[in-house]
Amino acid sequence: MKYHLPLGLVIAALALPSFAQSKFEGFYGQIAVGYESISPTLTNTPIAVSGSSSTIPLSTSISSTSGATGNVALGYTASINKDFTLAIGAEYYPINSQSGNYTSTLAGKTSSGTYQKQNVYNIYLAPGMNVGTDGLAYLKVGYTGASIKSTQGSASSTENLTGYSLGLGYKQFFMGNWYGFGEVNYFSYGNSVDNQRASAGTRTLSWSTTLNANVYNFLVGVGYKF
Repeated sequence: MKYHLPLGLVIAALALPSFAQSKFEGFYGQIAVGYESISPTLTNTPIAVSGSSSTIPLSTSISSTSGATGNVALGYTASINKDFTLAIGAEYYPINSQSGNYTSTLAGKTSSGTYQKQNVYNIYLAPGMNVGTDGLAYLKVGYTGASIKSTQGSASSTENLTGYSLGLGYKQFFMGNWYGFGEVNYFSYGNSVDNQRASAGTRTLSWSTTLNANVYNFLVGVGYKF
């Protein structure tokens, strides 16, 4: 038996509203430059001496630094409905940070060195809201990693930090598929603990150093929606 849909239902279905996809929907690539501020924290335990209950005081300090920064990013934006979008992306910062200073004081003697943030990456989700037909306001939530290279005299070492990122930005098409954007970002890097040991005659010295950092940046850039 053939079943015929009522003509009224067919007309109603054809008349149902459909949302227009965001102009930003699709793959994108972008590049940005800007300014960043890095606030690290460096703490340590006293030096323990094997076979003894006594410890040797050790103190450390580290300075903040700031300077130019920039990144490149690739991602994809999908329309959720007529008003909202969701993007996924990955960005890399090829520009190393400005060098900062740190000091260590042991038995009244102070030694100093420098550090530099390198190889920063960030993988993020970015929920957005369409603003007119050519604009998009968005938030960013991501997972980030960075390397901190420290140098003291001829010796150097690298610590790898990971953490989370938060951001807020706005994009605006200005010509064809080209858009400009500006955003502010915050990166919080959790503790990296470096346990160290050294020999002094028949005794073993041991201590640990903990490093973490907060980073803020402000970026402006251009992108292309493929």
